[in-house]
Amino acid sequence: MSATTPGRGGARVVLPERYRIEHVIGRGGTAVVYAAHDTLLNRAVAIKVFTAPTDSARVLREQQREAQTLAGLAHHALVTLFDAGIDDADAEQPHIYLVMERIEGPDLGQRLRSGALTPMEVTSLGLDLTDALLYVHDNGWLHRDIKPANVLLTDRQHDRRLRGKLSDFGIATVLGAAADDGEFTVGTAAYLSPEQVEGGALAATSDVYSLGLVLIQAATGRVSFPGSVIESAFARLSHDPAIPERLPPRLAAVLAAMTTRTVGDRIPLEQARAEFERSLAEQIAGGTAPPVRPVQAAPAPRTTITAGPPDREFGRITSIAARLLAVPAAFVVLGDPGEEASSFEPEVHREDLASLAVRALQVDRTDGWTVEDVHADPRTTGAVRTAPVRSMAVQPILDGFGARVGAIAVLDALPRAFGWAETATLADLAALVGHEVDLRRAVRRALFAREP
Repeated sequence: MSATTPGRGGARVVLPERYRIEHVIGRGGTAVVYAAHDTLLNRAVAIKVFTAPTDSARVLREQQREAQTLAGLAHHALVTLFDAGIDDADAEQPHIYLVMERIEGPDLGQRLRSGALTPMEVTSLGLDLTDALLYVHDNGWLHRDIKPANVLLTDRQHDRRLRGKLSDFGIATVLGAAADDGEFTVGTAAYLSPEQVEGGALAATSDVYSLGLVLIQAATGRVSFPGSVIESAFARLSHDPAIPERLPPRLAAVLAAMTTRTVGDRIPLEQARAEFERSLAEQIAGGTAPPVRPVQAAPAPRTTITAGPPDREFGRITSIAARLLAVPAAFVVLGDPGEEASSFEPEVHREDLASLAVRALQVDRTDGWTVEDVHADPRTTGAVRTAPVRSMAVQPILDGFGARVGAIAVLDALPRAFGWAETATLADLAALVGHEVDLRRAVRRALFAREP
């Protein structure tokens, strides 16, 4: 059973009866995107039907590559693939179609027709898209075609923060693979990296550059390198894009670092993501955060927080906590006088962080706790004065005997409710810290044991 809907140029596109076609929501040189309804699961979907002739092996390979790429990726800032199939009503001209998540919002190019985004919107978008690209790269792919039309926007009403989703993996390539012949023509000229223009080997830094150009355009409402295909492509070989002076300093710095012509000087994607997090926190707080200084807490009974160098193992655990729970800061604090250690990732203004660390140790619970708003919760009221911290989750650190020896906490710049899975993840990381404490105690006992 199948349903028929008009295609490009009078062609007919046949889809399973499961999907009820509504209207066209996008059209490109090789595909048409329809709004549709999944009658089986009763949900809105978008269906991308490839209309380019498939007698070309290259075209068919690109279509299959997009389906296979999307099928293997699942991330909150990527458009989700639900289904795929082949319309073989015309045996000589089969069409591949993809059934995807429908985003009820414009793409970035459409949004920019009404003006540039605010600095906070640009920062939020940068955070989402760097997060998505990290996931894509970690799974072995380059996107290679990052442009405003491939960034879909949505506003989530509960926090009203602009959200971005990366789409269209039609010319994605395996990370580390050699560039195709004719690489210069791949992608949109206005957003190509210098190494794409020159036909050189591509790496993750190429996507970083293209994303930087897209975000600069989001901040200005203008293409950084306008003109004809040739003029636009080669202009970036002679100069870097202009960064607006009105942008917050940290945001301006990360955009400049993403779009430097020299590949070796370009900021790594993970570091760019961290800078967007910090910039967002600073803007939420209403200004630039104070300079980072060594962390040292005021002493509390049976509590010592050292200001020495960060502990390497605890630093790794806090880094993992920050990544898994998508927060800008996390810390470990030990309250046993015999275990003077602390670790913070990344560092926050010392007085506020020290105050939060002491509160985390003083709350008499062994099952952890969360604070959706540190300014409204009695456990943390008055603890934060200057740092961009609004919510936190804490889990106790227990040693092998079940005694509480410290706490691990994550901090977010936005009011936030931490779910069961997130608190369970933090509890697992707390158990790792407790195990490390036990190991260090055992080593210390062995080293300092004395014969009677």
